[in-house]
Amino acid sequence: MSIFRRRKADAETAADTGTETELDVVDGAEDVDTDTDAPEVTPDPPVDRSAGPFDASEVEDDDGRLDLGALRIRGAEGMELRLEIDQEQQHVIAATAVIGESALQLQAFAAPRSGGVWADIRSEIAAAIETQGGTADLEDGPLGTELRTRMPSAGPDGRTVFAPARFLGIDGPRWFLRGVISGRGAIDDDAAAPLLDVFRETVVVRGSDPMAPRELLPLRLPQEEATPMPAVPGAEGPTSTDELNPFERGPEITEVR
Repeated sequence: MSIFRRRKADAETAADTGTETELDVVDGAEDVDTDTDAPEVTPDPPVDRSAGPFDASEVEDDDGRLDLGALRIRGAEGMELRLEIDQEQQHVIAATAVIGESALQLQAFAAPRSGGVWADIRSEIAAAIETQGGTADLEDGPLGTELRTRMPSAGPDGRTVFAPARFLGIDGPRWFLRGVISGRGAIDDDAAAPLLDVFRETVVVRGSDPMAPRELLPLRLPQEEATPMPAVPGAEGPTSTDELNPFERGPEITEVR
């Protein structure tokens, strides 16, 4: 039986690794840069999605996945699922799967019919990270081109520490799915493997409503959610989607298997 609990955000890392993981990035829902001087980005070739992630039209409706609206997520052994909520708008803005010392944040966005947006988005993320003194490297991963980053910040003892992250992206039919792996999985392929399986098994429900490119697809609390538990006093979470940090927790629904 699954057990769900909801709690207010805190400032710990999603994977509870004790490693500094705060990182300001360009959010995937922002408008495309229209500066004519910006370098042109070559679109990615189509990625084979026969093994996922899937569009809602490619799977059965009642397939055992947890229905979060725009995302349907299949659980894994030992996985906790945490939902991040915009405290101001009271909207679910991301889902984070945590396995051991690793975490995978999932968000889905609208994309134009004419083509994907992942090449542009990762270019913007890389530029933002490098501007802040970090590093961003493109690598060929099991799900196509991904971005592996390291961001410097001051540790508790004043020494510089680095926050590793692994950005995944898949362009689907009129949608884009972004995943951010943090914690041990950002540097350890074995630790990342079960989270990559969660990413592949995810179903995106785009819907038929017209949406602007890069607009965040709406998520919701699962229907199993009952009366929320009292909030933890003094804890704070992100206040808007513009301030979304993929390494900060939001209010959570934790599935224990």
